[in-house]
Amino acid sequence: MNWSIFVKTGHGSVSVAIFGDQDKPALITYPDLALNYMSCFQGLFFCPEAFSLLLHNFCIYHISPPGHELGAAVAGPDAPALSVDDLADQIAEILDYFGLGAVMCLGVTAGAYILTLFAAMSNLLYMCGMCGLVKDLLLMRYFSKLLGERQSPNVLRFLEAINGRPDITEGLTKLKCRSLIFVGEYSPFHDEALHMTMNLDQRFTALVEVRACGSMVTEEQPDAMLIPLEYFLIGYGFHKPSQFSVSPRSPLSPTSFSPELFSPESMGLKLKPIKTRIQAEV
Repeated sequence: MNWSIFVKTGHGSVSVAIFGDQDKPALITYPDLALNYMSCFQGLFFCPEAFSLLLHNFCIYHISPPGHELGAAVAGPDAPALSVDDLADQIAEILDYFGLGAVMCLGVTAGAYILTLFAAMSNLLYMCGMCGLVKDLLLMRYFSKLLGERQSPNVLRFLEAINGRPDITEGLTKLKCRSLIFVGEYSPFHDEALHMTMNLDQRFTALVEVRACGSMVTEEQPDAMLIPLEYFLIGYGFHKPSQFSVSPRSPLSPTSFSPELFSPESMGLKLKPIKTRIQAEV
């Protein structure tokens, strides 16, 4: 079942696209600046193995930043400016609207920051993100064609919210959700990914460095995400569709990371515990 809806929140209406059986555990996504779920996640979800793994185990809720949904109108001049806290509050209201409790999250750069901020506020999430911090003006990180498909004032509103974001380093140290962070070998935000993983609880955090890749792992190297995602989900009792035909249980009592998560893999991955990466940087 695929459908979309605008959810009214205290900070405006937000577009949510739903894919899958709502009786299954929830996976929520949040895209990067100037993107929506189609332009940010289609590479990953068009990968047959990843799509079957995720859709078999989850109902997917694609949340679009205000004004970033397909066919969005230009925000009016009287529309109030939103902060990153407001965007995180929107996520909380969306989860309440759908009656969701513990959820998995997948965010890319600015989207990963918003989800991480929400996780720090609620401490209810299990995170899978991509270089979760954004800095400076980032409008030129994508091809101009992608930017041309967005309403510039709407992009600017999200950009202003991100530029005004608070430092959440202290919150990361208190975050207890399990996190899997992907970063491209050539990403300009490689240092930010290291900073984030260094400050998260290393018992619950793993860093995946993807070779020959920039910032958009979901689009550039989606196949490289499959094995780490599979091992990450195994820790919660989720499995490939070929192994189980019944709906999996909700991710409430995850086991520890599989040791295989930290072993070298094929498919162009360098997969290490973050301690190794931190020592290399020092």
